[in-house]
Amino acid sequence: MAERFDLLIFDWDGTLCDSTAIIAHAIQAAFADAGLPVPTRQQANFVIGYGLTEAMQYLAPQATAADVAGVVESYKRHYLGRDSEIALFEGVAAAIEHYKQAGYWLAVATGKSRRGLDRVLEQTGLGHYFDVTRCADECHSKPHPQMIEQITDHLGVARDRAVMIGDTTHDLQMAINAGTSALGVAYGAHPKTELAALSPLGLFDAFHDLDLWLRNYG
Repeated sequence: MAERFDLLIFDWDGTLCDSTAIIAHAIQAAFADAGLPVPTRQQANFVIGYGLTEAMQYLAPQATAADVAGVVESYKRHYLGRDSEIALFEGVAAAIEHYKQAGYWLAVATGKSRRGLDRVLEQTGLGHYFDVTRCADECHSKPHPQMIEQITDHLGVARDRAVMIGDTTHDLQMAINAGTSALGVAYGAHPKTELAALSPLGLFDAFHDLDLWLRNYG
């Protein structure tokens, strides 16, 4: 089963980067600032992976556009205030380098903005490993397949030779919608049972386990 994929597409937050708790806290703080009902941690976790505006609209469907815009700006302040605390999961940097040297195309499909992704790619030093990246402010939000469609079309990779790797049901459903395989990680935003319900090719409790699978079967 070796060498089944040519392209590895990674989600960022909660998959490569240990940022889920900080994102959820920033969402809750932003709603508190706006005087809107504060989402539970489970509700905040659920929208991780959506584009930022879509996430806030989902959590406050009755809010005005101005209220949503205010929540978005408040979220950015809270998130950036803890930006220095966010780190890659252990083993990610070495694994990404290995996949590149092994000949894979590498991509990121994320709910982050272009500005936000470019910042963290520079901070982590991983930017030069990725051949193409797509963000929520330049494509339809997950689980719409557009990010994967644009990535595979740009690289000329058949969809059955690509795999989407993520920590949310949005990632796995996006893969289903795009016609690619999917791998789930259960150490991020969404519960393992919900990820399993979408029948990913593999489901892993730690990045180390995902990495081992990719080295043996990817």
